[in-house]
Amino acid sequence: MASIKMVGFDADDTLWRSQDWFDQAQRDFEAIIACYVNGDVRTSERLYAVEKANLAVFGYGVKGMALSMIEAAIDITGGRISAADLHRIVVLAKDLLRHPVELLPGVRDAVEAVAADLPVVLITKGDLFHQEAKVRDSGMSALFRRIEIVSEKDVSTYRRLLEEFAIAPDEFVMVGNSLRSDIAPVLELGGWGVHLPYHTTWAHEREAEVDEGHRARMRTLDSAAGLPAALRSILQAA
Repeated sequence: MASIKMVGFDADDTLWRSQDWFDQAQRDFEAIIACYVNGDVRTSERLYAVEKANLAVFGYGVKGMALSMIEAAIDITGGRISAADLHRIVVLAKDLLRHPVELLPGVRDAVEAVAADLPVVLITKGDLFHQEAKVRDSGMSALFRRIEIVSEKDVSTYRRLLEEFAIAPDEFVMVGNSLRSDIAPVLELGGWGVHLPYHTTWAHEREAEVDEGHRARMRTLDSAAGLPAALRSILQAA
């Protein structure tokens, strides 16, 4: 694979389950709020609005989500929520932070197969402490040439990383479940993308489209097992 010099992997919902636990925490949050309100108050929409507004302050991850939940709870209930229920929200966050890492089917074999031929790096975003713990507990850290935990995954971040890796965009393939964070920015730079959709995705990560002119440099897979074949297809196209 001489024309491709490095493959990057996303972590959450690409290598291991993540959004499932966030979705459950949100359902638990909505159940707490339901005790204080009558009728349709659009709890999920109001929580997302708070989370989105707070991204620039708290960044991504469980801790930012928990603080946004507390803010949204106070707002939605008009300040009537009890200290005990605010503590329940904190416990939701602690449970997320302590949740065991569950690798997705076939991902270890797929990463090992790719790493046998090419350097692989892990590029993920979120809370540094939590992401470091998940990478460690996954048992996969030794497979990656480098592990990058960043605050955002956008064009400027990927451009900086590729400069540090000393490779051109068209020599790089990014594998991930999020079009917004893993695929679209790399394609925009002129790189390649392998999209591994997950069955549930946070609303913020769904707010993205791939330019029609870039789609020839993207492959979409049903499972990680197809990754070696997808890379061979990219090599032929390159």
